Amino acid sequence: MDIHDITTETRTLETLEQAAEKLKETDSDMIREWLNGLVPELLGFALQILMAVVLYAVGSRVIKLARKFLRRWLKKADADTGVRQFLDALLKYFLYFVLIILILTLFGVTAASVVAVIGSAGLALGLALQGSLSNFAGGVLILLLKPFKVGDFIKEDTHGNEGIVDEISIFYTRLLTADQKTVVIPNGVLANSSLTNVTYCDRRRIDMEIGIAYEADLKLAKEILKQQAESERCRLQEEEALVFVSELGASEVKLGLRIWVKTEDYWTAKWRLTENIKLAFDENQIEIPYQKIDVQMKEHF
Repeated sequence: MDIHDITTETRTLETLEQAAEKLKETDSDMIREWLNGLVPELLGFALQILMAVVLYAVGSRVIKLARKFLRRWLKKADADTGVRQFLDALLKYFLYFVLIILILTLFGVTAASVVAVIGSAGLALGLALQGSLSNFAGGVLILLLKPFKVGDFIKEDTHGNEGIVDEISIFYTRLLTADQKTVVIPNGVLANSSLTNVTYCDRRRIDMEIGIAYEADLKLAKEILKQQAESERCRLQEEEALVFVSELGASEVKLGLRIWVKTEDYWTAKWRLTENIKLAFDENQIEIPYQKIDVQMKEHF
């Protein structure tokens, strides 16, 4: 290798080193510029997050105060408990919807764009929320027509659900059964099916049928029933206690008994009356027929 070649290679290495240094300087400048541009964006996004958290906290507090004011106002207006629960839930969902839109505006989403999206997707949302809209409409009908109210005992005939009405919300009604189970029924089901409101009136009639044997003393049995009916302490005294022969059955004479009591005393009075009638019949040898089988055996010679 001659001196000329060595000189050429040396110059080439110097050129490459200079190019590498310039590349490093260029990369460093680009990274520095990118970081300088990224920091304000991160600070701005962090500020938006902070403002959204503050807005949500303040908005939630305002919503609670608004709901509290509404409940107080409805209570002073002596509104029905179901109406208070329904309007309270409606106000809650509406205000939280408004709060979410306000939070989205912090991130550049305008209310007009949200409304436009909802409007364009209205058909799809309507189909997707068809059941929920039906339940909402059912809740409105329940509050307007008042087939029942909070505290009533109802029986839903379609599926056999029954219990005390504990809450009437926007989309569903909650029942509390006798054994403290919670039954949630969509409002649309209750609004579009038959039901029985057991406690709609403030009094109920106890209807009982008691069978006695044909061999028993009919007049004595009627006197005993009359005495037990009139001595029931929950009976409404202004209403007559009725005792009558309701049917001549295949193996018994059926006697009917009717008395009126307050709705809240119905089961207590019925259970006590049933027990007292059984004890009185036993004391006076009045036979109550029951299913039995007589077996006869014949001897064949």
